[in-house]
Amino acid sequence: MLFRRAVLAGLSALVLAPLAASAADLPDLGGKTVVVVTENAYPPLQFVDPKSGQAIGWEYDAMNEIAKRLNFKVEYQNTSWDAMIQAVSDDQYNLGMTGITIKDDRKEKVDFSDPYMRSEQFMLVRGDEARFTDAKSFAALTDGLVGAQPGTSPFYTAVYEILDGNEQNPRIKLFETFGATVQALKAGDVDLVLTDSVAAKGYVDASQGGLKVVGGALGAEDFGFIYPKGSDLVQPINAAIAALKADGTFDALNKKWFLDYKMGE
Repeated sequence: MLFRRAVLAGLSALVLAPLAASAADLPDLGGKTVVVVTENAYPPLQFVDPKSGQAIGWEYDAMNEIAKRLNFKVEYQNTSWDAMIQAVSDDQYNLGMTGITIKDDRKEKVDFSDPYMRSEQFMLVRGDEARFTDAKSFAALTDGLVGAQPGTSPFYTAVYEILDGNEQNPRIKLFETFGATVQALKAGDVDLVLTDSVAAKGYVDASQGGLKVVGGALGAEDFGFIYPKGSDLVQPINAAIAALKADGTFDALNKKWFLDYKMGE
């Protein structure tokens, strides 16, 4: 219930409402192709289904619906998180999506959409972890290790909210992808992974007791799509985001991916 309360409280609280903007009211992008890059390592936002081998998730469903309403075609490509923001900034892709937190320093490189989701960070640990129960007790565990990706919100949360503010702290072990940090946690190579409620719920549900969350939320984050600076996609997609919030589409996706979908089933 912790995850359901956290996710539903942080996500849209809107109920089904009359359609605020029909397809006829939204901009028509004339069937153009939009190249969208993602990481496919952030369930249930986007990930590779272990059964079908297909890339699926909340963001895929949302982007496909946005494309339908705005009349554009989507070409999906994949890259690592640490390369994504710079690649979009360099105009290698038209849009990036992987639960990207809207932050002022990132706005210097890319443009953001309006927020499509709000989430909170939690401490993901092994299911049998008993040495610490919150950020303070983890900090006191001097041999405890954190797995993180460089440049991400969890990395800075570990540095400045849990540890000593030293970005070179040897207790932080860096990995290229979020999925790799979780694998290291499962293997016992690190003791803690900081992530938001979105990814935490997906991994806990799939772990069959192998993973759990300890402590309370460490802060809230708004997620947005990213674009090269000056992109003409920002306003049309913002209009579509507003429409999908207003007509209950995002509520339906929240239910599908955060409540009904079970990883590994």
